[in-house]
Amino acid sequence: MKKRYSEEQIITAIKEHEAGAKVDDICRRLGISSGTFYNWRSKYAGLEVNEAKRLRELEQENNKLKRLLAEKLLEVDAMKDVLSKKW
Repeated sequence: MKKRYSEEQIITAIKEHEAGAKVDDICRRLGISSGTFYNWRSKYAGLEVNEAKRLRELEQENNKLKRLLAEKLLEVDAMKDVLSKKW
């Protein structure tokens, strides 16, 4: 079962660690592996909650733009294919 933690919860856990809490204790309380915690720390360390929300919004926007670009490239490729055929 995969749990989903909010940015607020993740940043709170990282700040607890920075304040001296042990990683094992935090992981046990949240039900996560230490690997998950260290992944969170590498991504969110030093961020405040509002910055983490902005990061998520930018990632979503970036994914949307990548999809749009891929669709347009497929359209261009299809048009080139049509135009290159002899009638």
